[in-house]
Amino acid sequence: MTAAAKPYCDVLAAHYQRVWGRVATKREWEKGPTGELPEGFCILEFAPDQRRDMWTYATCGMATTANEDPIELHLFSPVQAEELVELLTVVAHYHRTGARLNVGHTVNFGRPWLPGSRCMFGLISLPYLDGPDLEVLQSPALRRDVRCLWLIPITAREVEFKKQRGIQALEDLFQGLSVNYVDPLRADVTASQGTAAH
Repeated sequence: MTAAAKPYCDVLAAHYQRVWGRVATKREWEKGPTGELPEGFCILEFAPDQRRDMWTYATCGMATTANEDPIELHLFSPVQAEELVELLTVVAHYHRTGARLNVGHTVNFGRPWLPGSRCMFGLISLPYLDGPDLEVLQSPALRRDVRCLWLIPITAREVEFKKQRGIQALEDLFQGLSVNYVDPLRADVTASQGTAAH
């Protein structure tokens, strides 16, 4: 890893660790065109603790501080899952080589995020469970602020609802129904809206 890449990854990993209070395990997905990702890219895996009974997976190095709007993504899981290391690596690759992602965008996973789930897409949202403390990484060692955003698994119908009504309407629906974001078998929230989304 070059001298330029190492400080960014180290500062980001320390930021995650400070907010989540846990030390990460570094994970890498070796298959596919991972050489097209920034040097030092990996996925950080945080095991559950007394405060949170769920696994956390976060990109580390998806962006570089040379990017105008550097972002990193994380998602939560009820189980330790190798497929989430792959999923976040693929999403990061799309961000680097396809379309730049940001808040409000959705990505097609191409498969359920976990086995048996209806959620085959991801919504990029603000990190509501952790707030601004996680969202904005400011450090004298970095050229600019980095935003740490939440990737929420959603269904195809929820994607259509978001397109029709907007991200705020979908997030309000999630909150109003007290959605369990880490339940891979959760119901589609648009069912509560009758025929509003098809």
